[in-house]
Amino acid sequence: MNKLTIILIALLITYQATAQERERTTIGGRPNIPGDLFLDFGFNFLNNRPDDLNTRFFASRVVNIYYQASVPLGNNTGFSFNPGIGLGLEKLGFQENQTLIPNPAVGLNSSQLADVMDIYEDATRIDKNNISINYIDIPLEFRYHVNRTNYNKGFRAAVGGKVGILYNSHTKIAVTDATDTSMQVKNRQDYGFSPIRYGVFTRLGFPGFSVWSYYGLNSVFEEGKGPFSTETSQFNLGLSVTLF
Repeated sequence: MNKLTIILIALLITYQATAQERERTTIGGRPNIPGDLFLDFGFNFLNNRPDDLNTRFFASRVVNIYYQASVPLGNNTGFSFNPGIGLGLEKLGFQENQTLIPNPAVGLNSSQLADVMDIYEDATRIDKNNISINYIDIPLEFRYHVNRTNYNKGFRAAVGGKVGILYNSHTKIAVTDATDTSMQVKNRQDYGFSPIRYGVFTRLGFPGFSVWSYYGLNSVFEEGKGPFSTETSQFNLGLSVTLF
């Protein structure tokens, strides 16, 4: 997690604590703040990928931090429009000790798969091997509330879309050699990732807890710049907690 992410999370926690201190609510209630602050946890899957791009389940995970406002559509219709902004923090972990490195045959901002043990020949153990892909996301959703008189209570369902701008991508590898000396390397590159992503998502649940999914409509990598010139896309699935 980079410094920008840590600072944002700290600010959000501080803001929530201050808001709760200003206005206490009953048990099971929430601060009187318009909109929602979502903290999403989930897993990252790749669609339409070659077998060589198989990913590790727990290493390929997602954390989203979104604030979404609420704009009622009509008087007690149950419908609202919820625009927002936030961070999409994603990781990919490829199987069999594979990682991404630049592909000189393609040119700048490209990638190919390589074995970590081939890169660090003195390594006897791999302690960490993942790829981070971080976005500034703009989610836009239409939400239906079963409780038409109080949108902060009851079941609700949402469909929408989001656009993300890639602001950081890097590999992080930690290895140990035969002398038990550890080394960690963080390599920031574009690796051919698409600078903009877009897709559709759904969210089902209650004000405090819900399940969500996202389906990417464009390729994870720019055309011809990813491993094997793949046109793989994303699918995310997970659980969400509403902080307020």
